[in-house]
Amino acid sequence: MAKLSSQNFLKFDQVRDGIIILKNKGLRSILMVSSLNFALKSTEEQNAILYQFQNFLNSLDFSCQIVIQSRRLNIVGYLDKLEEIEKKEENELLKLQIAEYRKFIKGIMEGGNIMQKTFYVVVPFSLIEAQMTGGKKKLPKLALTEEIFQRAKNQLLQRVEFVILGLRACGLQSIPLSTLEVTELFWSLHHPLEAERGYYPEIPPELTQ
Repeated sequence: MAKLSSQNFLKFDQVRDGIIILKNKGLRSILMVSSLNFALKSTEEQNAILYQFQNFLNSLDFSCQIVIQSRRLNIVGYLDKLEEIEKKEENELLKLQIAEYRKFIKGIMEGGNIMQKTFYVVVPFSLIEAQMTGGKKKLPKLALTEEIFQRAKNQLLQRVEFVILGLRACGLQSIPLSTLEVTELFWSLHHPLEAERGYYPEIPPELTQ
């Protein structure tokens, strides 16, 4: 029985120009989106944000996927840095304050997991749509030629810009992930413990173009 590598279970073939190329030849772009503390907003501000977000959703003529990644926040390195600063501090009062602060942070970490949330929006574009824009209703085979890829890429980037503007109207900033950032994101999803400790493998330059 032939051994299967982990790549056989992935639904994409490659990441190029920051764009994910799926095995079914569909394209995806991932936006990292900022957050806002909705609970701290006034009632009027909350209603305005909801109204803008509703308008944004209603303006879309394509589907988007919202992904929320929760990861335990690891600040061991931060605590080590505080300890190092404490040892070098000559002022006894500041030294004591740093020690108390480090003890306070350590107590919070021991009291429970502190989660860090990251928000993403996945913007899609299909190969069939790219073929339709090229004046062909249907091709016998879905072939991702360079011409079709560039056409699909341009259409996808237009959608990405539309989403960025729509989110900005809601008070949210967003930015498309580069090839390297997409690669690191997928790696962290499959290696959560290593990613939590801040370890990422060295990615060959040819894979980050």
